[in-house]
Amino acid sequence: MADPRGGFSVARRLVDVAEAVRATPDLPRAALAELLAGHGEHPADLTEEAFPEAGAAELRSAARRMAAVLGESDEDRAADALNALLEECGTRPRLTRHDGHPWHLHVDRGEGAGWGGWFLASGALALAQLLTEYGRIAWGACAAAGCGRFFLATGPGSARRYCSGGCATRARVAAHRRRKREQETEAGALGSVKPRDAGA
Repeated sequence: MADPRGGFSVARRLVDVAEAVRATPDLPRAALAELLAGHGEHPADLTEEAFPEAGAAELRSAARRMAAVLGESDEDRAADALNALLEECGTRPRLTRHDGHPWHLHVDRGEGAGWGGWFLASGALALAQLLTEYGRIAWGACAAAGCGRFFLATGPGSARRYCSGGCATRARVAAHRRRKREQETEAGALGSVKPRDAGA
């Protein structure tokens, strides 16, 4: 998936792959290949020979590791985690442009790096760029009960807590109902207390 400026959105790819693996931990190799192709990876790099089941397993494992960073809400802890990943992966980004897209930072799958190392390095670089660009965590895991979907929060305004307007509305309605029940319970408890007998 390309971003609106005409380049590849590595952060969007990260979120989509991490979310797909979160939802289906044993997501098949073919489904992962299709997802990567949708984000601009070349078909020749996604054949069964180039992207074997072992590579898919590495990618699933890396996606689970990146999920922990996507769920992090503390800026300092997120920065520490990203620095650790960048150091672990020995990331050497380079500027590249291809297929008519403008210049963008890219991390190659180096010799011996494998699919997991590539995903960790490129994902960590993308989130580090977002953290520096927005000065805050610009991603998250939906806070709505029963959801937890990963999302990017790169729009204007304050940091988001929900993946969609629907989840935000459901959470507000649930909080309102909870407060109303608590008030009714409290009012009922106060009403059941009998005044002390004045002559006692």
